[in-house]
This record gives sequence, structure tokens and C-alpha cells, in this order.
Amino acid sequence: MDQTRTFSQSVEVPADPAAAFRLYTAEINRWWKRDSWYWNDRERARGLRIEPFVGGRFVEVYDEDSGEGFEIGRVRVWEPGRRVAYSWRQADWPAGEEMEIEVTFDPRSTGTLVTINVRGWERLTGGEEIGRGYGEGAKELLGWYAEAAGTGGG
Repeated sequence: MDQTRTFSQSVEVPADPAAAFRLYTAEINRWWKRDSWYWNDRERARGLRIEPFVGGRFVEVYDEDSGEGFEIGRVRVWEPGRRVAYSWRQADWPAGEEMEIEVTFDPRSTGTLVTINVRGWERLTGGEEIGRGYGEGAKELLGWYAEAAGTGGG
């Protein structure tokens, strides 16, 4: 039996699932705010990049030409227009500690319901407190994402 708890946040955006997925992944720098605290090294970061395949890196990019930077995680699921999942870690976390993030894109009559699921935080040093914080963070990120998608928020 899976004992993993999940923190979830959702927002509906006025786009079809393929466009919503593209905005979340390939166009992540359109909506992920540069002046936010959701960065490992705001001074050096030039943006974010999610490599579009299973095993691809989710990277905080420091060198745009080479793509090098801090590896936040690895893509575990890549289903364009349906679902993307990746591991997540922070630079100051102990070695080997990571969470899982899954984002689903469900068609609705007026657009797409985008849901971020945060799992695996109970295995981290800091456990539930970290999970709750990332659950709330997901709400803020989805607000920015919704603004970029043209909904003005969640």
C-alpha cells in the first residue's frame, strides 16, 4: 500500500491541453517569476529549462549557451498535452533527498485544468513542514502560470 501523501493545487486555463503543456514546460520562463524566492541562485540564474524527454534535466540555467546550471531534477514522465513529472531538490538539501512533482493537463469545455501534485516530502529532513510549504508554493506558481495563460489568476 502506498502511504505517500500529496499536496495538490489546480487552476483552469483558457487553452487546449497541448498549449497548456507547452506553456508549462517549453515556455516556463514566460511565467516563472525572476524576482521570486523560487531560485537556488538568483544572481547567476538566467532562466529555467526542462529537457523534453524522460531522463531530461530540469535545470536552473547559469550558462545559456551550454545549458549548464543547477540540476533541480530529472523528468520521469513526459506525455505532451497530458502529464509531466519530475524530481525536485534544492541546492541546500542533503544529498539524495528529493520530492516528486507531477503536473496533469485535463481537458475541460472551457480550457484545461492544470494540477500540480507534490509528493515525497515525508522522506525529507523537515518532512511535513516542507511539504506544506511546497504545496502553498505550487498555488503561487499556478497563479503566475494562469496569468501568463491569460486567466488573470486562479
